[in-house]
Amino acid sequence: MITINDISLSRGPNILLEDSSLHIHPGQHIGIIGRNGCGKSSLFKLLLGELHHDSGDVFIPRDWRLAHMAQEVGSSDRSAIDYVMDGDAILRNIERDIALAEASGDNEALGHLYHDLESIDGYNAKVRAELLLDGLGFDVDGMSRPVNSFSGGWRIRLNLARALMTPADLLLLDEPTNHLDMDATLWLEQWLQRYPGAILLISHDRDFLDNVTQHTLSYEQKRLVLYKGNYSAYEVQRAERLALQQSAFEKQQRVREQMESFVRRFKAKATKAKQAQSRIKALARMEDIAPAHIDSPFHFSIPCAEKLSQTLVSIEDGKLGFDAEKAILEKVNLSILNGSRIGLLGPNGAGKSTLIKTLVADLKLIAGARHTGEHSKIGYFAQHQLEALDIKASPLLHLQRLSPKATEQEIRNYLGGFDFHGDIALEPITNFSGGEKARLALAIVAWQKPALMLLDEPTNHLDLEMRHALTMALQNFAGAVVIVSHDRHLLRNCVDDFILVANGKVDVFEGDLDDYHRWLSDHKAQLNKPSAAKSSASTPKEEASKNLSADERRLQKQKEADIRKQLSPLKKQLDRLEADMEKHQTELDAINNQLSDGDIYLDENKANLTKLLAAQTVAKKALDEVEERWMLTQEEYEELSALMKN
Repeated sequence: MITINDISLSRGPNILLEDSSLHIHPGQHIGIIGRNGCGKSSLFKLLLGELHHDSGDVFIPRDWRLAHMAQEVGSSDRSAIDYVMDGDAILRNIERDIALAEASGDNEALGHLYHDLESIDGYNAKVRAELLLDGLGFDVDGMSRPVNSFSGGWRIRLNLARALMTPADLLLLDEPTNHLDMDATLWLEQWLQRYPGAILLISHDRDFLDNVTQHTLSYEQKRLVLYKGNYSAYEVQRAERLALQQSAFEKQQRVREQMESFVRRFKAKATKAKQAQSRIKALARMEDIAPAHIDSPFHFSIPCAEKLSQTLVSIEDGKLGFDAEKAILEKVNLSILNGSRIGLLGPNGAGKSTLIKTLVADLKLIAGARHTGEHSKIGYFAQHQLEALDIKASPLLHLQRLSPKATEQEIRNYLGGFDFHGDIALEPITNFSGGEKARLALAIVAWQKPALMLLDEPTNHLDLEMRHALTMALQNFAGAVVIVSHDRHLLRNCVDDFILVANGKVDVFEGDLDDYHRWLSDHKAQLNKPSAAKSSASTPKEEASKNLSADERRLQKQKEADIRKQLSPLKKQLDRLEADMEKHQTELDAINNQLSDGDIYLDENKANLTKLLAAQTVAKKALDEVEERWMLTQEEYEELSALMKN
């Protein structure tokens, strides 16, 4: 295991950690949380040897392999698939040595190298890389494109795929979902759940943390505190500790009062039973964990316009897009009413942002009509607004320009709720981080007292505490809300109705986020099916069959029947082997889960640890044997299937 004992770590004058200790055991999946700037990424650099601690000891076993997701991608002409495969350095070294051995005619060396290639599953390396890229949203053509041709966000996805391709005992992931849509996030979540090695994961997506991690590492007063359980379990444990303090208890009552007010309002207007039930359960849980956020630096509300039209904005028979020849959405009929709380769902690129931009009139309709009510002031947040901020102006000056008559103290008090205190409220934002700029952009939107909030990915760059504060503020906002976000927690707790943007249409989505996840899976499967045109077209075999004599066709039919007889038992054998693989994998997962518990490594549990490690070895061997039989059987099945097609 990796051992960190009593370390202190500084970056310049800032002390990040003091006398902190941590043990990372094989197979542990640990989520790392803490405010921006507390030192989460510095911990990764320490483990990677890029930073040195001021005092204490760090021990990493020599045989532990570390992989990490780089945050930047340099210029490269390599194809996407080759760039990802380069992550497996052992594979590339063996391939290089094979090329040298072939060139020199060293057959003995080749024999050993081919064995080495098989031992690391090198023959399937390209298939594994393709599966990674497909899961992260790359199409077949994109896999062969050079890295240089992709935008920054897609290059970060390539870095993620490359890290996942790297064989490792410890995988370090820093905000892996930042540039992913919900489809890719769900795929990554499922992939990491099956990951056999240890994971250290920095993320501000609480659902993602909940579903991937079993331990939570929290930065608290410059110390590392490890909690057993995922992020939700951490909230409960931390809440229980804080609730023991009288001052925390008093604040908790005020938070609960706000929550109960929202629950009453929601219950009174909710019409969808399934959505309502899901929400009320989530809200009840939020009440229980409220004290975990007592010491949050963010405490703000979003004031609403005093006068509100019943219909705030509507689109009638709309044709939406940037080009009249290639509309993205057609026949759009949508009305945003006072009090609406709508989440926009749909695959990446389906037109969610296009719809938002049309609602706010940043994008003109190609056809149709857009109407607004008399009192329909819109507050619009989008990522490009961070770039529109005046980097030479302070947060205070940004708001003074909007409200010259507001007093400096009034603006300071308001900015304090977004954690812009003291001198930072007066400083130019030139050196602000992405998170600080996002907070300022949200503060500017909220300051203007909108009747309708249009939010396009508002949680990007925000840490967990700010996301929690935004969720609370939106729940208590009296106006209407339309949100595009891959943050499932925000959607689940702030949205009453969902609208699906897909296949060029905008329709009401009946169901909750679980239903949408199933819809996404079905949608992707549908896209991977051959088109009707292709399936209806004659195959070369069918064309050749037309030219056969009656006897030849009879012999062909008999041959196909013989092949089908051979295929049938192979298919049954494949089904049995797949069931066996699932059984062995379940056993292995259960063992790994027990081994991820730090208590198992205590001296008093030594006998049980030995037993578990032995069981792990047996389960791995059994799984490997079944997988090998499955691959051989599958190869035989595919060869026979190919004969049917020829």
